[in-house]
Amino acid sequence: MNLAQVKLVVTDMDGTLLNDQGKVSKEFYSVFKKLKSHNIHFAAASGRQYYSIANKLSPIVDDITIIAENGGIARRGQKELLVTQMDKERVFELITLLRTVKDSYIVLCGKKSSYIETTNETFINLFNEYYARYQQVDDLTAVKDDEFVKIAVYHFESSEEFIYPSVKHLEDELQVKVSGPNWVDISHPDAHKGHALQLLQEKLGYTPEQTMVFGDYNNDLEMLGLATYSYAMENAHPDVKKVANYSTKSNENNGVEYVLEQLIEAIESAKLQKL
Repeated sequence: MNLAQVKLVVTDMDGTLLNDQGKVSKEFYSVFKKLKSHNIHFAAASGRQYYSIANKLSPIVDDITIIAENGGIARRGQKELLVTQMDKERVFELITLLRTVKDSYIVLCGKKSSYIETTNETFINLFNEYYARYQQVDDLTAVKDDEFVKIAVYHFESSEEFIYPSVKHLEDELQVKVSGPNWVDISHPDAHKGHALQLLQEKLGYTPEQTMVFGDYNNDLEMLGLATYSYAMENAHPDVKKVANYSTKSNENNGVEYVLEQLIEAIESAKLQKL
């Protein structure tokens, strides 16, 4: 393992960089400062809305790349890199289908805002953690003035058990991802974290051998496959642990920071050896 060659670090948010309270650790920003001093670019990749990720990482938002909505949107600082839209008519057909999934809650994710039609306060309070900008509407299929990048569907018990079976048949034409214990995301076939990461690698001129990725759930699989230094969190889904080349501590035990400190140590050691 030659960690000193790493130039790009990409991490998922929920279950990975964020703790179970949805917060970034105090240690992270000091680690980020060291990464920046060694010219290592940092990217946050999440199923969350862009504005939610930007709020979580507000002190450094202008210095990083944000891959949001599972790769549907990507921005480097204030520069837009990618928006992968879904066909609007297909989106409205899908919403009609998803309304038949019992006890589920639909979020229509646009470039400008997200949209919900439920009035369930319990869901809305939870939803606010992931979506910083949203509008409550009477009918999702009446929303016209936006570019739609994803449909997110929530179930309070289990997304894998209660939502996924109803949408699995869509996998031949769309990205269908169980993105968390309670979420399923549906998007354009090219909209996934791996596609966005590959674009970022090409723009920066970095190879998989120069890339480090952290993840915990199935929507991280494609991007983990684009990094030699791919890490599964201790709390990761079994599918992620099978794909990742390495493992680290859980999100509650600062598993990302633990590895990044090793990375910084390796880079500084390599520089000393050249003196």
